[in-house]
Amino acid sequence: RRGGQQIQLCRTAYIKAIDVPVELASLQTSFLTIDEAIKTTNRRINALENTINYIEGEHDEGFFRLEKIQGYKKREIERQMLAAKQYAEEHEAEKISLKKGISINAAHNLLAVEKDKDEHRC
Repeated sequence: RRGGQQIQLCRTAYIKAIDVPVELASLQTSFLTIDEAIKTTNRRINALENTINYIEGEHDEGFFRLEKIQGYKKREIERQMLAAKQYAEEHEAEKISLKKGISINAAHNLLAVEKDKDEHRC
């Protein structure tokens, strides 16, 4: 009987020994599958990072353009307001001078003539 037990133990050890390489092959296949999935995921991450960088660049460029346009509009509004203020002041001065019977343009002309006379005297 002892020989039968030895054969049975050898048989059990052999079956276990065969199972180990099969399990290793299965694990190796799983590792390769996981490795491929990781590589694919890393490529997707890189693509997403590049897309994010592109979008951020476009956003920054658009924001810069918007700031430039707003600055231009602000300066243009200030220029127009100054021109309107000067126009209003000139017309107000003209109204006052007309009430007093003096033309602002005539006064400017008289000043210019006097200035020319002074320059010719020197």
